[in-house]
Amino acid sequence: MTGTDMAAHMQADPRHDWSVDEIEALFALPFNDLIFRAQQAHRRHFDPNAVQLSTLLSIKTGGCPEDCKYCPQSARYNTEVERELLMAKEEVLKAARAARARGATRFCMGAAWREPKGRAFEAVLEMVREVKAMGMEACATLGMLTPEQARRLKEAGLDYYNHNLDTDPEYYREIISTRTYEDRLDTLRHVREAGLSVCCGGIVGMGESRRNRAGMIAQLARMRPHPESVPINLLVKTPGTPVAEDERFADELDPFEFIRTIAVARITMPASHVRLSAGRQGMSEEMQALCFLAGANSIFYGEKLLTTGNQDAEQDMRLFEKLGIRPEERVEETPSSRRLVNA
Repeated sequence: MTGTDMAAHMQADPRHDWSVDEIEALFALPFNDLIFRAQQAHRRHFDPNAVQLSTLLSIKTGGCPEDCKYCPQSARYNTEVERELLMAKEEVLKAARAARARGATRFCMGAAWREPKGRAFEAVLEMVREVKAMGMEACATLGMLTPEQARRLKEAGLDYYNHNLDTDPEYYREIISTRTYEDRLDTLRHVREAGLSVCCGGIVGMGESRRNRAGMIAQLARMRPHPESVPINLLVKTPGTPVAEDERFADELDPFEFIRTIAVARITMPASHVRLSAGRQGMSEEMQALCFLAGANSIFYGEKLLTTGNQDAEQDMRLFEKLGIRPEERVEETPSSRRLVNA
């Protein structure tokens, strides 16, 4: 595709017909050209100097039966993560109030389940109701959902449901065997059909190729509508997990390749919040600044992401001050009820 063709496509956004070849061509652009196009897309839809702050809390940690090779919460791996029961509601609400006081506008609750069941699911519904009563956006990531569970979460007031694809369909089998790619897409369809907004992204740095990264972005960018939030995670290797022990995953992702991934996500999904997610604790200020320049406009804010360390909140505020960035104010949105389609 020529530069003129690409520019013409950008003016017709948002598109839902991106090919993997087209996206791979974006990755291959000269870095300055790629960042320029990402900035153009970003400024058409967002304030370029505002970043959304979200807080993520693990409300049920460890003991997950899945075999995701990156996850320290899997019961199959010998990591330092201890299995814990579902947190009491008041503990969760205390954390939500603290997050709100620090400036977070969205509170996400994560549970290490294959799927929610029984009384535990009923308890999560009550947590969602209480978080919404605080005036915050409520988000959850609880594993696979049935259509009925998605409907009940919506009725409880949930705004967003997170369910990542992790990688592209071809590389997925190298990372997970206990849940199929179609299982993930089914849950996303149930979420959309219930009228919830979608938070869906992936992880890079797991030994995948650039072609795989382009394939993952293509899966996301073909959704109708695009996910409202797109978390891009940089792999954090936890001792005891296969990605930390197996030589196949030994190579570290080049920082510029990660920044390119952010930029390509911004260009292909221009109206979505692109979240600079896991791995940020190990990034320099300069790398994070380039990610914001490439179109990232959301971060997880607080000391921990589920079981993984995160950058200190005060450190974030100091970086924001250096960059002239301010926290994004909450804007009420009407979640789309359109059916999610993955071409």
